[in-house]
Amino acid sequence: MNNPTKRILIVDDEEYNRDLLGQMLTSRGHEVEFAEDGFQALSMINLGFDLVLLDITMPGMDGFEVAARIREEFDSQELPICMVTGLTAREERLRAIEAGVNDFINKPVDMLEINIRVASLLRLKESNDAIKRHQSELEVMVDQRTRDLKKALQKTANAERKAYHAQLETIERLVLAAEYKDKDTALHIKRMSHYSHLLATKLHLRSQECETILNASPMHDVGKIGVPDAILLKPGKLEPDEWEIMKRHTVIGAKILGGSGSELLQAGAVIAISHHERWAGGGYPHGLAGDNIPLLGRIVAIADVFDALTSRRPYEGPFSSDKALEIMNEGRGTHFDPTILDLFLNNFGEIENIRSRFNSD
Repeated sequence: MNNPTKRILIVDDEEYNRDLLGQMLTSRGHEVEFAEDGFQALSMINLGFDLVLLDITMPGMDGFEVAARIREEFDSQELPICMVTGLTAREERLRAIEAGVNDFINKPVDMLEINIRVASLLRLKESNDAIKRHQSELEVMVDQRTRDLKKALQKTANAERKAYHAQLETIERLVLAAEYKDKDTALHIKRMSHYSHLLATKLHLRSQECETILNASPMHDVGKIGVPDAILLKPGKLEPDEWEIMKRHTVIGAKILGGSGSELLQAGAVIAISHHERWAGGGYPHGLAGDNIPLLGRIVAIADVFDALTSRRPYEGPFSSDKALEIMNEGRGTHFDPTILDLFLNNFGEIENIRSRFNSD
């Protein structure tokens, strides 16, 4: 198959030289355009050529300046420029190369030499054009794949976000199902979960951990779903055997929530089983002490007890904030982790703000 016609611009101020080169090149099947000087050549460059044959000595603008301006002013770095010159001085050739010239043809022009050099320069142009096309095709392909990937990632993110919010709603309904008999349960959940979140931030936990405790802490008493109403809602003090049944809600909650692949449910299981342990030991269900109690359980223990003390219960009315803090202070280092309790007390203004936001009074 024949190669497509190549377009060549011949730049020379002498008509004889233009005609001679033109005849040589058209006989090889090339399409030739002519420019009488550098100014005309520059005006024609963007017409799309595969090669420029450029004389050096021309009036107004010599070949060095024409070559330099082609390289500087036009998107033509791949366009081969060949100087047709009678100059042989080393300095002149170096100057031409600095201007952006690719090759030289000596005058007087030899038919064989011009055919060989033109063919070589045109192959160079073809190669550069192929590389440029390939790069352009790659850029288009990369752009398209990037757009497709972004769409896929956005779709995945939307699906995960939807699943996450559905999980939060399911957790909220699970908690309400466990404690639906108490009209203040929803507000209790809001208060103690935000207390827990505040403490997590003051402990400088990672933002994801803080969000986890915000959404998992409401499940702390989900095991109460397995406690009989007669015990759960008893207005008076529980008998020892009743108390043992009540304490089982920690284990029941951990069994309900345990074994899940969900990070939230896993955190909820940890909180359910550990939020009634005591810093000095003696809590339930396992009698853990100190740092052996999971951090989530130690945080929620403080938030839960404070809200219980300041809320109306089946067997007792709410305490004032001052009285609740007095009781909690007595449990510093025995019931509660002293470091976390100190954070709670030192940031009590923010605790009160949360309490006011989620208060039924």
